Amino acid sequence: MLEALKNKKLGRWLQGGPQDDVVLSSRSRLARNIAGYPFLTRAGKSQVARIEELVHKKILDAGFKPPLQYYRLDRIDPFDLRLMVERHLIARNHADSDLVRGIAFSEDESLSIMVNEEDHLRMQTIYGGMQLAEAADAVIKVDNILAEHLPYAFSADYGYLTACPTNVGTGMRTSVMVHLPAIMMSRDMDKLTRICEDMNLALRGLYGEGTHGAADIYQISNNVTLGITEQEITGHVETATKLIVDLERDIRDSLKTKHGKELDKRLGKTLELLHNIKSISSEEALNMLSLLRMGTRLGLINELTESKMDELLFMSLPAHLQTIARREADSVKRNEMRASYIRKNLKSLENKNEET
Repeated sequence: MLEALKNKKLGRWLQGGPQDDVVLSSRSRLARNIAGYPFLTRAGKSQVARIEELVHKKILDAGFKPPLQYYRLDRIDPFDLRLMVERHLIARNHADSDLVRGIAFSEDESLSIMVNEEDHLRMQTIYGGMQLAEAADAVIKVDNILAEHLPYAFSADYGYLTACPTNVGTGMRTSVMVHLPAIMMSRDMDKLTRICEDMNLALRGLYGEGTHGAADIYQISNNVTLGITEQEITGHVETATKLIVDLERDIRDSLKTKHGKELDKRLGKTLELLHNIKSISSEEALNMLSLLRMGTRLGLINELTESKMDELLFMSLPAHLQTIARREADSVKRNEMRASYIRKNLKSLENKNEET
């Protein structure tokens, strides 16, 4: 397993931030390609390998401080690739690709640079809570550093050239990861969808395009990158996020006011079940922990904390569970491991609260 990840729990972006009751993280990503080389969809194997070799060297030459850790993804175990996907360091299609490809990332995981994903370069910064402007500023700084070492494919008429036409222009995708259990519980998905449609934003699941909202977690990002500045993109997503945060909070307050007893009873049953369960699937665990996270924020569960809920949510994912156990396991064994992990953590919290 990757030494850089296996002894760590959560990256900095999952350790809280502004408005983290709803906004788990803010991410800004830039797509870039190297001038003189074809896009990956048209490049031959030798060209793809040359791109990886060139970009790898230039990332190391750029002198990032602290230095980034770099890995050739086609040379590491598939298990470690799944771990990187769960930590949002790489995209699923990057993990599944058979190209010569790589990843560089910072120790705190707030910065990662994907090499030969859809484009030659995909830089991303990810911060905890509502910090879109900060994430955008950080990724632009990274872009400026690499631009001194790499010639980007750029058009005076269209901006940065990308493999997918929807990224041409700034090449920027700005997104927030939001926790929306109240909207889901009240079946107000139409309101969420309408906000995104009206503001021309993409609504995706926990792991981006083609995924669903596991644990009531969704990603919201811009659709337009051409004819608009990076600051305008960030401001547009931020405006929409504020509307969604207000909607989620209003529904949470309404649930607590109008259905407090029923909600409290449901939370109690969920806690009791997790304290005693012997086997649980990833989807079942995520749904239950999502509910408990909301209950914790509403002050209905005193023995838990949001930070602990975030840890349980992500550490109970398949690759993380196996990292804790330091061995791979089939789905049956993983379900038992997940139940054991959750039970032990809930018990330790209970004992800690009794001591205090």
